[in-house]
This record gives sequence, structure tokens and C-alpha cells, in this order.
Amino acid sequence: MDAPTTRNAAAEAADQQGVRSVQRALGILGLLTDERPRVTVRDIVEETGLAKTTVLRLVSTLEQSGLLWATGSGYMAGPGLWRWAHLARRSWELPPETQRGMRELAARRRETVNVYVVRDIYRVCVAQQESPQPLRHVVQVGDELPMWAGASSKVLLRDATPALLERIAKTSPHGREHAETMRAWIAEAAERGYGESHGEREDGLSAVAVPVLGHTGGVVAALALSGPTVRFTPERVTEFAADLQQMAQQMAERGFDRPFSSR
Repeated sequence: MDAPTTRNAAAEAADQQGVRSVQRALGILGLLTDERPRVTVRDIVEETGLAKTTVLRLVSTLEQSGLLWATGSGYMAGPGLWRWAHLARRSWELPPETQRGMRELAARRRETVNVYVVRDIYRVCVAQQESPQPLRHVVQVGDELPMWAGASSKVLLRDATPALLERIAKTSPHGREHAETMRAWIAEAAERGYGESHGEREDGLSAVAVPVLGHTGGVVAALALSGPTVRFTPERVTEFAADLQQMAQQMAERGFDRPFSSR
């Protein structure tokens, strides 16, 4: 009667090993950035802590799959990533009318416009139009930011479960008790129709955000204006919120959901 149990344990161990291998491979790809477009085997060993033999095996597999490309100075992103990048762009690129609206809003209000969506305990920037001013707030598309603070988090988490808020709070500098503060922020943003923040995550940075609703009425994204706190006076915050609400309503009426190109 012990044989099935033994086989199940062996299968589970194999699955765990497979997951670890995938995580390690993704970790290697994650070392590539705009500032560091190439990495060497030594770089990978030093930053991941993996044995050189393990690194060589993973790099070889990634190269064979076209996800890495060997050069004289190390490994760079491989051509196989182009297909994934194309698919991601088609799925996540905003409709032309929304992009145009973001450009017009950034030009009129002279602050950076961002669109964020939720990914687990993070918010991800999926679109941005930079402020035309030299002193401005810039987040790269694809960047993941914590959700324990910030105007966008306050509207994105409107329908969040208590369990999710607790998980987010545990990652904050304030600990689990921060969940109560977050609930108060979320309730206030829901009542006013917008969230605002001033220096909650970064000193001198302010933002105003409104929810963008999907076809079922749930919050699918946050539309935000962000910039230096000195420019976010109470009067301007009210004006920013009104502009954002108008644009978010237009986005919802067109049918805004994920993936964006499917609606």
C-alpha cells in the first residue's frame, strides 16, 4: 500500500524541482536591464548564488530556446523574446484614442499621466505620457510598484479582499497594522471618487488617481496624474481629479478591460 504514496511523493518532488528551474531561468533573464543589456556567466553566478554548473545548464537551455544570445562580451536578450514582446504589446497597448487623450491631458495639465493595473500585491504601469516639464515624475512602462501607499493603490484596491490587504500591509514599512490605514484610505477615495497622495512613498512626490471601470463595473485600472508635491495644491488636485474622472468615464464607455485590445 506504500507504493502509490511513494510515487506521489516522487512526482511532487519532481514538480517542485521543475518550478525551481523555471524560477531560476526567469531570474537570469531578469538580470538583463536597459543599463545592463549583457551579462556574463560570472555575473549570473555572483548575483543568483547558483553553482556555475547550474548556471551553464540554464544558460544553455535559454540559448537553445532563443531567449538568450551569446556574444563576445556575454549574453544578451535573444530573438525568441521578440515574439513574446510582440504578443505583449498587442495585448496591452492602449487604444489610439486613449493614447491621444493621455497626450492631451499631459500637455494641458503639464504633469505625467500613468495607467496602472494590479498584479498580485503590486501595481504595474502599463502606459505613460510624460510631463513636458523638466522636473517631472517618470515611471517606466512595465515597472512594478508597491501598493501599500500611493493614490493609484487607493482606487485599485477598492474591491480588494481583507486577505489581499493584509498581504500588502505586511510588505510595507509599517507592518500588518497598516491594513487598517489602507482601509480608511480606500474608503475615503471611494467616497470622493478619487485618491490622492503626498509623499507617502517618495518624499516630494504627489499623485491624484481615479478608477477606470470594466464592463462588469469593477475596477480594472487606475488613471493618474503625478508630479512634484509643490505643484499639487488643493485647488489643482480638485482640477486634476475632475479631468481624470472625465477621461476615465470615456475609457469605460469605450469598453476598457484586459487585455485592452480584446474589447
